[in-house]
Amino acid sequence: VVVELTHLATLYHDDVMDSAPYRRGGPTAHEVWGNSVAILTGDLLFARASILVSELGGEALGIQARTFERLCLGQLHETVGPREGDDAVEHYLSVIADKTGSLVAASGQLGALFAGADKQIIDTMVSYGEKVGVAFQLADDVIDVTGMKKVSGKSPGTDLREGVPTLPVLLLRKAADDGDASAAAVIDLVDGDLTTDEALADAVTAVRGHAVTGKAWEVAQQWADDAVASLDPLPEGAVKNALAGFAQAVVTRSA
Repeated sequence: VVVELTHLATLYHDDVMDSAPYRRGGPTAHEVWGNSVAILTGDLLFARASILVSELGGEALGIQARTFERLCLGQLHETVGPREGDDAVEHYLSVIADKTGSLVAASGQLGALFAGADKQIIDTMVSYGEKVGVAFQLADDVIDVTGMKKVSGKSPGTDLREGVPTLPVLLLRKAADDGDASAAAVIDLVDGDLTTDEALADAVTAVRGHAVTGKAWEVAQQWADDAVASLDPLPEGAVKNALAGFAQAVVTRSA
């Protein structure tokens, strides 16, 4: 509950920053009540999460505080962008590890901790959560250009229209810089005026049809496979199988 409330708090703020019109199939809070109410609601959710975690003791409070710090740093680094000389893909992977991986890792850490598990199991859940979170976000990137209309209410190409850096686009830019003319042509579409549905559809089709989208899927799948491999210390059984199945599900979903 603590992690979910923290997550929801960040979504309220994220939607304001992105001027996102929809969240989970409905209009976002700032669209209905304005930015001030949406921001204050996010603050309130975080306050409630802090109250709950304080009742669990100092160790849990530290886990939540460090997780929230990583969330903020991830959002800040995404907003500022990579520095000159930084690898854009590595920068992006670090951002999504902070923004998504940290939350799933905290869930696993808190769950194992309060179940009375030993340190090896707790550490295993942290490692697994980090990798699953990254795999989930990478898959989300690809679904933006390959999936049908999402359950979340986001239509294909939403990230492209909003200029959100995603792995397929980052790989396209790298390929274009390396002299791939087909990638450069797709980037011209992506960087063009995407305000009309027709222009957006053309850009989505172009990105979907380029080989880098398949490579992005492979990267997501590798993170999921690494998450499964990190479960080796866990005893065989239903729990381990469920965690492994979940890791694969985040990259085989279509929405």
